[in-house]
Amino acid sequence: MATIRKRKGKYEVQVRRTGQPHISRTFFEYKDAQQWARQMELAADRHDLPVVIDRKALRVTLGELVGRYRDTVTIYKRTAATERIMLNAFALHPICRKSLAALGVADFASYRDERLKEVKPTSLKRELVPLHHMFEVAQNEWGLPIKENPIAKLRFKATDQKRERRLHEGELEKLLSAAMRLRQTEMITAIKLAIETGMRRGELLRMTWGDIDWSEPCLRIPLTKNGEARTIPLSPIAMSVLKARKPDNAKDFERVFQRTGNALRIAFARLRRRAQIKGLRWHDLRREATSRFFERGLSAPEVALITGHKTLAMLSRYTHAQRKTIAAKLAAA
Repeated sequence: MATIRKRKGKYEVQVRRTGQPHISRTFFEYKDAQQWARQMELAADRHDLPVVIDRKALRVTLGELVGRYRDTVTIYKRTAATERIMLNAFALHPICRKSLAALGVADFASYRDERLKEVKPTSLKRELVPLHHMFEVAQNEWGLPIKENPIAKLRFKATDQKRERRLHEGELEKLLSAAMRLRQTEMITAIKLAIETGMRRGELLRMTWGDIDWSEPCLRIPLTKNGEARTIPLSPIAMSVLKARKPDNAKDFERVFQRTGNALRIAFARLRRRAQIKGLRWHDLRREATSRFFERGLSAPEVALITGHKTLAMLSRYTHAQRKTIAAKLAAA
């Protein structure tokens, strides 16, 4: 309902409707006040009253918003350490000095074009994922007057850079030989387990002796990328590797590997250089394992049980049968 009252020679209009924002405006002429009141009442009937903008909230800078998100949301993520580094780097960019009121899609489009000179589109899209979520949280949970998520409006010409890299003939032996020369016995175990189980790097490094069921034999992975636990069967090779590594006095809570993710990455890069292997990443071992599972005759559901893939589409990204194997099967047929 609209009310009009005269104050100090002006006409103040207030429109109030339950469940909708209360708005007001002042006019010098009574007829102008009446006309505006009728327009707002019609808007109220359509549940379309304009949002009252909090000017104080709009003075918040993007950098302040990033800091709040980092300190209140990021800290509870499993990827907190990596995301905090990325957000701290982003907070140093001049765009973060802008207020939310002055910020628009065009600003992030300029930032996108600038970053694309240094990184690939797929890398930039990953960098912007937490920022996209930040604006969603600010809009839906923190009540900041943000009309639209500027990240959602950005467009990328990102081609699907699907990797097909697997271990070439003799590369595994070269890696293990290099690890032996460098006395990296822990890396030998890690590489063999990665190929026999298809576990992700984080899953491998979080594994404890208590997660292994020696009688089954199987391994319980309590924390995975998608947040759901899974139990995978262990091959005889995997069991042999684990038994050879297990100390006599090992406690259930002790981790099988003592390295961090970054330490494993650096050690693998060193082995790769020593073995003179190019273009191989640690995550390619997961692709190698998945492809080998299929080549051994396992069905898609059986492979998904081991690898933890939720859909066949995602599983297929990690499945690349060697052309020699396919040719041999065709010849046998």
